[in-house]
Amino acid sequence: MVGAPLHRQTPLPTRILAAAAALLALAACEPAFGLGLPSETALEDGAANTLTHAKTFGITGTYSLAGSVQWTIDLQVVRPSTAHAIVSTSDQKVEAVITGDHAYFRGQKFLAAHMAGDPQSQNLARAAGNSWWKGPPGYIPAMKEFTDGAAFRTAFLGSANTHRTDHLSVDGQAAVGLSGVRADIYIAAAAPFHLLRVHLKKDVVIDAMSDVDFHYGDFDREFGINPPTDVIDFSNLSTLPPIYSVVSVDTSRCGAPCSVSAQLKNLGGQIGASSPSTVTFTATAAVSGSVLGSCQATVAPDVGYNGTTSVSCVLNLTSQPENGTVVTAAANNPGRS
Repeated sequence: MVGAPLHRQTPLPTRILAAAAALLALAACEPAFGLGLPSETALEDGAANTLTHAKTFGITGTYSLAGSVQWTIDLQVVRPSTAHAIVSTSDQKVEAVITGDHAYFRGQKFLAAHMAGDPQSQNLARAAGNSWWKGPPGYIPAMKEFTDGAAFRTAFLGSANTHRTDHLSVDGQAAVGLSGVRADIYIAAAAPFHLLRVHLKKDVVIDAMSDVDFHYGDFDREFGINPPTDVIDFSNLSTLPPIYSVVSVDTSRCGAPCSVSAQLKNLGGQIGASSPSTVTFTATAAVSGSVLGSCQATVAPDVGYNGTTSVSCVLNLTSQPENGTVVTAAANNPGRS
């Protein structure tokens, strides 16, 4: 009679080695059921606390306003109410410092766009040049949903998120992604779970901003933001450099030689110009329109706001003045550098 088949048993040392290898393999794999990963509550609390408790932080990135061209932003925030920002497009740049209820800007093209379109207002913008000027804080987007912890939580966290992705990297840091219909939020995977990036989904608009892609950093760094000095205040035009306008032209002494003069009024102040203002006189034939001659006079010394002065020079005529010759004068105010 043939006996029952024998069952070989694996030797004990071999089983121990196999169990150890299995444990090592488990240790190398992702923890089962997310064990060892931060909870979503911890991530969201850390991200919101980034904006609530950090004394300072920075934001860099891009955005669009009301479907306009893309802007690049470099923003530093100091709690409770101080900020410094540089925003730019391909053809203009604006710098802003906000301290409490006071805001200061520089950027001539930006200033000209916010002034009235009449010649006098545009002259003020040209005279300001690229110097600092005082304006309303509303010229810079409030960005509350991106800088205030409570507003950020309401806009982007909790039920706004429907998907989580672990083991990501943002700006060289291990990160976790929380995504929803409004935005992709990236949070540092290690405590204290700083907010690293906010990327709005297509066609989402928050605080009039769309196409937002902001990166966060520089937490609790000392920025040294101070309000600028030598600031133009458009409510006090004497803080502007000289801005002369021509009141009248006198040709009563135009003979041989032809001496002309003009009375001027200063709509600005007395200091801060990159160079002296000048007045150019031009004699033009009334019928043909041909230029008969010109000369230039320098305004010196300057007079104060609303003050008047006069300048004169001798026209260098290429031919004798005709009947009906017209002499005009135009002021050139270089403004600030």
